[in-house]
Amino acid sequence: MRYSQGGGLTAERQRFRERIRFEAGERFARGEKNAVIVKDVRVSERSVERWRRVWQVGGMGALASSGPAKVPKLSDERFVELERELARGPAVHGWEDQRWTLARIRALIWWKFELDCSPAAVWRLLHRHGWSWQSPARRALERDEDAVGLWKKEVWPQVE
Repeated sequence: MRYSQGGGLTAERQRFRERIRFEAGERFARGEKNAVIVKDVRVSERSVERWRRVWQVGGMGALASSGPAKVPKLSDERFVELERELARGPAVHGWEDQRWTLARIRALIWWKFELDCSPAAVWRLLHRHGWSWQSPARRALERDEDAVGLWKKEVWPQVE
């Protein structure tokens, strides 16, 4: 499972792919054609072409893994602090209702850690730590059907 390990390839899978690149590098050194390498290691021709260009410039060391593509901006220790703040609820932080939105969490990250990140980065951070979006399973108990019906009947036509 890729997301349970932090939202990318596992360390084992990174090592596996690195071994494939190193194997291709050894074959480049022997003068083998791209088509043969593509068939044997079962990767795309474009990948082999890219690896060959990198190998020609930097040698075998250039084929080494450069680590995860996106390093999280918030460390695991700091995320624990963020979770504590999220558990306290939005009302404690000045919002009127009890809903956490990406924009609110983004603002909380800025206030708490002085770290600016996009809503997409906030989503990736939450998803990486096992959070998911929630939606109500049913209508609120406080919903007044008569008031809603009256509003639809009298107010909405005036708005249109």
